[in-house]
Amino acid sequence: MDAAGATALDQPEGLPPPKTLVDLALQILDTADPDEKARLGDLAATQWLRGAIPLPYDPAQSPRAPPDRPARSDAVRLLPPSQMPKLGKGGSAQSRLAMLHSLAHTESWAVDLSWDIVARFGAQLQMPREFFDDFARVAQDEGRHFAVLSARLRELGSHYGALPAHDGLWDSAMSTSHCLLARLAVEHCVHEARGLDVLPTTISRFRAGGDEQTAKLLEDIIYPEEVAHCAAGVRWFRYLCLRSRTSDTIAHLIPESKPQCSELPEGGTGDDGHDGSTDKLTVNGHDETFQQVDDGLAKCRLGEKGDGDEIAIIERFHSIVREHFRGPLKPPFNTEARKAAGFEPSWYEPLAVKEVETQTIEPSEV
Repeated sequence: MDAAGATALDQPEGLPPPKTLVDLALQILDTADPDEKARLGDLAATQWLRGAIPLPYDPAQSPRAPPDRPARSDAVRLLPPSQMPKLGKGGSAQSRLAMLHSLAHTESWAVDLSWDIVARFGAQLQMPREFFDDFARVAQDEGRHFAVLSARLRELGSHYGALPAHDGLWDSAMSTSHCLLARLAVEHCVHEARGLDVLPTTISRFRAGGDEQTAKLLEDIIYPEEVAHCAAGVRWFRYLCLRSRTSDTIAHLIPESKPQCSELPEGGTGDDGHDGSTDKLTVNGHDETFQQVDDGLAKCRLGEKGDGDEIAIIERFHSIVREHFRGPLKPPFNTEARKAAGFEPSWYEPLAVKEVETQTIEPSEV
């Protein structure tokens, strides 16, 4: 235990202990074993959020660049996305195992994505402390998601690495490694929001196949927290757009960190196959989970220009997504969960159709 009461991260012999959150993020990105990566991420986030790590980064020196590709376990066989076997729709035990393995793989990559955004952009763009708070929480959540999904695989007689996987998420991360706005738009808005769209159907497929334990795991832990992750992407995209429009980084533009969502959403509009029996996302009959997200988003609302700023931000989002994401977004959309994340239809519905004219994105400092 250190002086602040937090357990220190294991440190390789001969290396100085990490002094900042960015130092810890780089250490986690250099860790290949997925279970150890999740464990170290949990410790790092806990230390940071308790105040045991005083600085997000050292302003006196530039941190080393994060790796182009994080350390990953050789135990997971990687295939090109086009060569991946079909997951199926959960009608068989084999299909449900494949779905569960795919979810675990996605969460493992999400751990790296969350620490990469801290290490790659936090110091470079002198982001406020709340940015580091948000993505430390996101990284901690993703590590917990991986841990429970990996444990569930073992309970079912399998393990993470038993099936092939692909690295499409990291490919898109590398295509946005030069621009935080693009990273937030593609990874934390498009991909995270797509997860909100399909998770209700995924849950129903596990339940229909008789795997109530996995269905409840997805409902109780993963689904509500993914709403908060998408909200973080929207919130910081807004922040950067507003910051770029003024030379004064105004304090009221910085969103406050919000509590983690811990309640159970019992329904939702989802991907194809949703039976429509529950159209409103609720928590034990109430909107508590999503109210937490709404309260956090209220801290990053627009200033006096109001609608004009919002229109400009949405247009910027459309331009960046068209530049960095291949093809239109796929409906149907989980409108209630997206709205809870601060994602109104005007952000994403225009992106569900192909753009006729070629879109260009002007160079940006962010």
